[in-house]
Amino acid sequence: MKNTSWKLIRDAIEKDISEGQLLPGEKVPTEPELVERYGAGRHSVRRAISDLAKQGMLSVEQGRGTFVGEQLLLQYSLGRRTRLRRNLGDQVFDISGYLLAVDIIEAPERVRKALNLAAGAAVSSGKRITYADQIPIAFGSAFHDVNRFPCFADRRAVFGSVTETYKSYGIEDYLRSETTLHSRQAKKAEAKTLRQHPDLPVTIISAVDVLPDGTPISFSEVIWSAARVKFTISGNDNE
Repeated sequence: MKNTSWKLIRDAIEKDISEGQLLPGEKVPTEPELVERYGAGRHSVRRAISDLAKQGMLSVEQGRGTFVGEQLLLQYSLGRRTRLRRNLGDQVFDISGYLLAVDIIEAPERVRKALNLAAGAAVSSGKRITYADQIPIAFGSAFHDVNRFPCFADRRAVFGSVTETYKSYGIEDYLRSETTLHSRQAKKAEAKTLRQHPDLPVTIISAVDVLPDGTPISFSEVIWSAARVKFTISGNDNE
């Protein structure tokens, strides 16, 4: 009689993962194999897999199967100076980022107000995705005044970082003047981009960077995987 509780199946698979019997990226036995192994019904197996996927422990990929999730949690400090690699502190991750798209658009109202631009002003919108150890952790857009920062994306590609790119425009230092954040359930497209379960949350961060004299130079909106990145608010300059 197949009466094994879905919770017992979930706990057994979780134990295999925690003890290293199932490794990150490894394929989990198929549904029929799990039914046979645990003497359970398909519904119980599916519910156990679904619960572990919602926790980020498993990744269900349509047409490929179910895999052990990549267990990744970054500690990211938000302060007056926001430099991705510096703000990770002593954590060791292979951080990489890629430009997804760049457009010149009329500044949306929220961007125009943040950058103190006139109505109808043009801005560059550079959309990027960021990875840690080849796992997506965030994606979003940064907006710059095209008159103040012509060809920003091209220079970023050459210099490799925002800080070095700003230096090419004669800017030696910049600060974070405003940061707002909130969490919500990921939208379907967001979950797909971040390769996470749709029921897992994301953290949305909007920010304004300024020169030391307070002149705004960029506005950004970034969607972070809340299951992979934990934010702390720092009272120092993150030097």
